[in-house]
Amino acid sequence: MAAGGAVTKEPGTDRFARRFQDDGFTVLAFDFRRLGESGGQPRQIIRMREQLADFDAAIAYASTLPEVSPDRIAIWGFSLSGGHVLRVAARHPRLGAAIAQTPLVDGVRGAARAGRHQRPLAMLRVLGLGILDAIGGLAGRPPLLIPLAGEPGTVAMLTTPDSRDGNRALNPDNSYPQWRQLIAARSGIRIGLYRPGRYAPGVTSPLLVLVADQDQTAPAGIAIEAARSAPNAEVAHVMGGHYAPFLDAHEQALDSELRFLRTHLLAPDRTRSKLHTPTPESEPIR
Repeated sequence: MAAGGAVTKEPGTDRFARRFQDDGFTVLAFDFRRLGESGGQPRQIIRMREQLADFDAAIAYASTLPEVSPDRIAIWGFSLSGGHVLRVAARHPRLGAAIAQTPLVDGVRGAARAGRHQRPLAMLRVLGLGILDAIGGLAGRPPLLIPLAGEPGTVAMLTTPDSRDGNRALNPDNSYPQWRQLIAARSGIRIGLYRPGRYAPGVTSPLLVLVADQDQTAPAGIAIEAARSAPNAEVAHVMGGHYAPFLDAHEQALDSELRFLRTHLLAPDRTRSKLHTPTPESEPIR
């Protein structure tokens, strides 16, 4: 499990991870490099190639755990990492399942829609900072950091109405004070050009795309289009904005995701066809 852009694993996965674990699944949540408890300098920078490699490494590590069957590994991500799920699943056809929750599948189209909630001058300032930061990065300068979310007219990565629910959804009562809600301005350019939905046709594993119908940050319609291009995908809907699965629609989202995982990871016919038969001394497969 991996969290969205510049969100660390605890605020980004804890609420879902605990319930998955309570349901009998082994859970591995990780921070991408340059974020949270992972290494890497400079901090708060997102590079797609690095994050995809980190997802690959997490899958490889999970497959070595004694309580895990390599043929029954699922991946989960939301927002930016939900987009990563499509690319990662496309190159790991043996995955048992994949869940992309309110995924960013087309940064170009998503940025155009999100831009409707930002003022032109502020948008130019954010773009200018991104370019300056990218040039500074080539010279080895520290990143220029901007807030993940803010009001229209302020310098922030996102100013959509539902993006401002992020702290309330992921960090209630400041439960995760060490989470730096900042991102390198240069990373915003990369995210705005990222188009992982193009890889959806190559995802042959069972895929669940969970969309929030009023999502203004990662529009549901774009994610649904990507899901329709995948050969073995289904779409689940919840009402609300980008963070609805962490807020009022949490139980509904969990029900959909747990049903999907049980169906595709625990089905008896899958056990017979793809997994070894445990011997009496074997550890139980979860």
